[in-house]
Amino acid sequence: MKIGYTYVVADIFHFGHLRYLQRGKKLCDKLIVGVLTDEATMEKKQKPVISYKERLEVVKSIKCVDRAIIQKTYSPIPNVKRLKPDILIESANHTKEAIKEAKETMKKIGGKVKVLSYYKPQSSTAIKLKILNGYKRNKK
Repeated sequence: MKIGYTYVVADIFHFGHLRYLQRGKKLCDKLIVGVLTDEATMEKKQKPVISYKERLEVVKSIKCVDRAIIQKTYSPIPNVKRLKPDILIESANHTKEAIKEAKETMKKIGGKVKVLSYYKPQSSTAIKLKILNGYKRNKK
């Protein structure tokens, strides 16, 4: 059985998230998804709008996700070292340094990294800005 691991913030879950997870599931038999806590997210981004518990429940309910777990750091490395998946699924929008570290870690545990392209037409940040801009226009 091939185990895959990936991670998401999943703040304002959208089609890009779904497509990413579906593509990740095709690479493995069991897909484990780390959902970043608010604190982990804030290492690199703004605090999520949706609570961690709600984001976790949304991810758990996705058909292609076999298991959703807590990720307490922005980096997946602590969970990867603990779980030892066969494949770490990374997003192409992560830094080259992060992907390099992921590849080094996976090599040590006998696994590999698969980098999936980022779904550019959609992002939680873009959705938030669209809502905010629409609200400002309607308020005038």
